[in-house]
Amino acid sequence: MPNAASATSPALRHRILETSDLRAHGLSERRIRLLVDSGQLLRVRRGKYLAVDVPPCLSEAARLGGRLDCVSLLREAGVFVASDPPLHVQLDNGASRLPARPHHVVAHWRATGAHRCSPIAPWVEALAQACRCQDPRSAIATLDSAWHRGLVDEAELREVFTRLPLRYRALHGLLDRRAESGTETLMRLILRTLGCDIRVQQSVPGVGRVDFIVDGWLIIECDSEAHHAGWDAAKRDRRRDMTAAALGYTTIRPIAEDILHHRDELTTTLRAIIERGDPVRARRR
Repeated sequence: MPNAASATSPALRHRILETSDLRAHGLSERRIRLLVDSGQLLRVRRGKYLAVDVPPCLSEAARLGGRLDCVSLLREAGVFVASDPPLHVQLDNGASRLPARPHHVVAHWRATGAHRCSPIAPWVEALAQACRCQDPRSAIATLDSAWHRGLVDEAELREVFTRLPLRYRALHGLLDRRAESGTETLMRLILRTLGCDIRVQQSVPGVGRVDFIVDGWLIIECDSEAHHAGWDAAKRDRRRDMTAAALGYTTIRPIAEDILHHRDELTTTLRAIIERGDPVRARRR
């Protein structure tokens, strides 16, 4: 599998260095100790080292004798994860003499295809584990995000589902790599329950690409603070909405907080809006 993380999170390019690796590069035991003592090299376990610029979650996983895994790895790689997870670590079956794990650490014991010096679990393994550790909607959003970002392709997604119980297979048909954010995926899943016509990532003349067009008249944009913060962004969005209105569209912008945490209330509001119908057509009757 291509190392898509290199395009997503350079910090995930790291590998665990063993004493033999450092000695092979001409470093003596004394020199290794000096590098550690001076903060130029991070000792995570006896005979195992990491570069000092690794993310804290990665070094903590290595100190525990494991690899960064599941939702922790995916979040670090920029993949959407619905909540702020505790540290998830993959541990090899049969591993012994491991340090005590803090209560906040979630351990996933399994065999792995990871190289012994890799501080992270393989993407397919991490995604399969993340499906087990999240609710179905959040799992779909995570898979969409990983697919959209190029961490996995269609064949690798199929492999994810071969690692899961049969009950998860129904999620496969709900994936859509066009989703540019986790909130878009979650909104798409809400709209599916309302029985409306949904067009995803549509281009509107003079407006540009919009997240959704529902029943031909309602534009839904899934705003997030990351991409819609500040007055400049607000001005751009309002101008787009005015242009869309001139073309007969109504635009609404549910905020990420409501999509993530107030789904029932948002669904009720959306149902009322959609059932009321296109106000322009209603006036023409």
